[in-house]
Amino acid sequence: MEPPDDRDPETAGGRGLTSTLTEFASARGMLAGLAYRMLGSWHDAEDVLQDAYVRWSAADRTDVAEPRRYLTRVVTRLSVDVLRTRQARRESYIGEWLPEPVPADTLELDDVSLALLHLMERLTPPQRAVYVLRTAFTLPYDEIAEILDRTPDDCRQLFRRARQALDDDRPRFRPSATEQRRLLLDFVAAARDGDLARLESMLKESVTSWTDSDGRRRAARRPVTGREKVAHFFAHIYTRPGVTVTPVDLATGPAVKVLVRGEPHVLTLHTDGSGIIAIHLQANPEKLSAVEG
Repeated sequence: MEPPDDRDPETAGGRGLTSTLTEFASARGMLAGLAYRMLGSWHDAEDVLQDAYVRWSAADRTDVAEPRRYLTRVVTRLSVDVLRTRQARRESYIGEWLPEPVPADTLELDDVSLALLHLMERLTPPQRAVYVLRTAFTLPYDEIAEILDRTPDDCRQLFRRARQALDDDRPRFRPSATEQRRLLLDFVAAARDGDLARLESMLKESVTSWTDSDGRRRAARRPVTGREKVAHFFAHIYTRPGVTVTPVDLATGPAVKVLVRGEPHVLTLHTDGSGIIAIHLQANPEKLSAVEG
């Protein structure tokens, strides 16, 4: 039997093109979830996955015993690089930055909400990496340390700091999908009716509403805080003529797509079980392409 021809992509290095595709494809769902949790942006996550595949295709994989572990390291490190670059770009971003909504048929996520992804923006890139790898993928600190090229003790400290940064505001209650849809539709109905009393009864006193438009849409550039202010804010928007509402299922849970004067946004709500504590409006057209279909 003749030895494999290293010039043949089907057999080079003992691993051919078919094997390369198969190994990456089998891990892609997990890698996509990792990149999206890390970045909160599907556009950036897709770029990371593409870059990871290019690196995987070019790598010498003869000594790679566990492709998923190897690819997890690559995607995590690429995501950390993107986060660091994005921090520099944030200085020119107009208003609040919110995560990009992704349809449920794009990703399978059952442990993260847009509210949590928004909170995670306060973490440093290494803190976010450790937090995601530890909470979403339950990796041991030894393995996380290898991925990030740090010591296990350093990773433990990063995780503690991440938890401390998130602890007071981290979502702890998650309603069922049916309850969440009902809450969204009830909220929008009350706002369209201009029923301030009903709206205020649904909101916690400390409720905050964030809007992301990057200055591309007429939208609040600062958070709106407080039950009365938030109720008036949404009643003012949704009592306008021609407002249409379409329920959508995101990878992070139910939401509604709202069209106001021809301008779309995606609305998500977070509740602590007794009232709405956070509202997110994604109105940046660059972040709505995935849900525009």
